[in-house]
Amino acid sequence: MIATTELTLWTDVFSTKTGAVYQCDAECCWYVDFAGKVARFDHRNFLKLRKAVYAIDIEQKLLNTTTDPDVEIIFICACDHCYVLSLAQIIGLKELLEGTFVMLELNHIIHDRLYSNSL
Repeated sequence: MIATTELTLWTDVFSTKTGAVYQCDAECCWYVDFAGKVARFDHRNFLKLRKAVYAIDIEQKLLNTTTDPDVEIIFICACDHCYVLSLAQIIGLKELLEGTFVMLELNHIIHDRLYSNSL
């Protein structure tokens, strides 16, 4: 559970039914609330998480007819967090990260447009 004082320092970047991503400017990090835990990531590890999730071929896993379990372990080097996720959870995490990075890019575009027009 997230304490109320922590939430006041965090900015909600993007959320879905399955999770949320918060930005904390005071600590220069990201908090990912997903799969029953809140994990703290610095910028480099947050990008690594995105890369690891995007690298999972969901279509291939859906079409796979072998008896392999549909569980994926996402471990990021130099990070304390590890996710063991089902295929449905991977899809949910990918959706969450895609939305988060779209919001961050949109914020960057708006910032650039505002300052490029003011010069």
